[in-house]
Amino acid sequence: MTELSVEVVQTSSLGDRSYLAHDGQVAIVVDPQRDIDRILALAGRLGVRITHVAETHLHNDYVSGGLALAQLTGATYLVAANDEVGFERRPVADGDEVSVSAGMGLRVVATPGHTFHHLSYILDDTDGPVGVFTGGSLLFGTTGRTDLLGKQHAHTLAEHQHSSVRRLADLLPDGAQVWPTHGFGSFCSATQSDAPESTIGRERTANPALRLETDDFVGQTLAGLDAYPAYYAHMGARNTAGADLIDLTPIAAADPAELATRIADGEWVVDLRSRKAFTDRHLAGTLSFGLDGPMSTWLGWMAPWGAPITLLGDSEQQVADAQRELARIGIDRPAAAATGSPEQWAGGDDTRLTQLTTATFADLAAARAGTPPHGLPGVDVLLDVRMSNEWRTDHIDGAVHIPLPDLPHRLADVPAGTVWVHCGSGYRAAAATSLLQRAGHRVVHIDDAYPTAADAGLPIVPGN
Repeated sequence: MTELSVEVVQTSSLGDRSYLAHDGQVAIVVDPQRDIDRILALAGRLGVRITHVAETHLHNDYVSGGLALAQLTGATYLVAANDEVGFERRPVADGDEVSVSAGMGLRVVATPGHTFHHLSYILDDTDGPVGVFTGGSLLFGTTGRTDLLGKQHAHTLAEHQHSSVRRLADLLPDGAQVWPTHGFGSFCSATQSDAPESTIGRERTANPALRLETDDFVGQTLAGLDAYPAYYAHMGARNTAGADLIDLTPIAAADPAELATRIADGEWVVDLRSRKAFTDRHLAGTLSFGLDGPMSTWLGWMAPWGAPITLLGDSEQQVADAQRELARIGIDRPAAAATGSPEQWAGGDDTRLTQLTTATFADLAAARAGTPPHGLPGVDVLLDVRMSNEWRTDHIDGAVHIPLPDLPHRLADVPAGTVWVHCGSGYRAAAATSLLQRAGHRVVHIDDAYPTAADAGLPIVPGN
């Protein structure tokens, strides 16, 4: 028997996984991200040749590297026959079998739901099925969301999703591994799961699609859907046309004068350092999207598509890492970059530097009671920038709710006065406070975990 191995290539910033399955000599790659150098390096370390690249679907959350990888390696590129695309591929459909080597093959299963033409690929060795690459169909404890092609299709696709997951469970033994592309924080997932791995048997007990009847599953799925990143609107078209090879050559360097001009012009000049470093000192007019969090998701969602973006980092590596993350979602060439410290970016002019005031939920409770500690200002406005589903679960009584992605075009809706801003952990609140500060608001960044709000005595009320 040929022993097969499946390597996971994680893209945690987007909540996705790609896979390289091999028999020691040849390999299949499933749903590769755009930065295919990671895949090529992995294949090189393993000493295997990539002969097949497979897409489970035309992705909505990232630009695929599948076409470029297939062209570079000479691999056969498997894409759903029913997807009309602008490039050469091997069209595959339900029931097709693909022989990769004497001991490794794929069986194609139509699993519509996440998209209409979604496919899953059962990986077989000489003894039968080892597992299944499920893309955005069967995820760990959940399924892929069904509204990415428009709300008008969400109900129909949810019904398809339910049937597809059950079909996979019927086709495979309990011990078969499940290898999804989405579900690790991706907005392509209907809900989230912390499970690091799973099998068909585990999913029979954990997955709503396998526990609920169709109507209950559809209702639960549709009720749980929240907004998804605005840049998704551009991913499908890019992947349908076929993306070219990624360009990660260094970004043009900006000096202090150029940075000043870009800030004065209202451009998105992004500070990639941690929010604590940003709080301590930053270049006035810059925005906090720390690379230690989901920078590309929130920045790609909030910045106008195609707008020039400038990256500020404390090292060339930090800027390069951010460039890579942005390229994965189709922001190919940031306008400019600078490395070093805020003092260097300001050209030695300390008047161009500023800070952020930070607080905890305990500080908020004291300030609301009329005794703000540490010289903190009073609370005129409490702004909650969490997503709508979080707000509906519960929120602090008296808070104003504007989801973070809506804030750039709803700045006029923020009441006058000192604005205290919170989210779930502090990351999104840092982005929001920097945006409000740039717009001229007096702000306080609540850098604290939301569950501690109740512990601080703040009144928590259910959403509506």
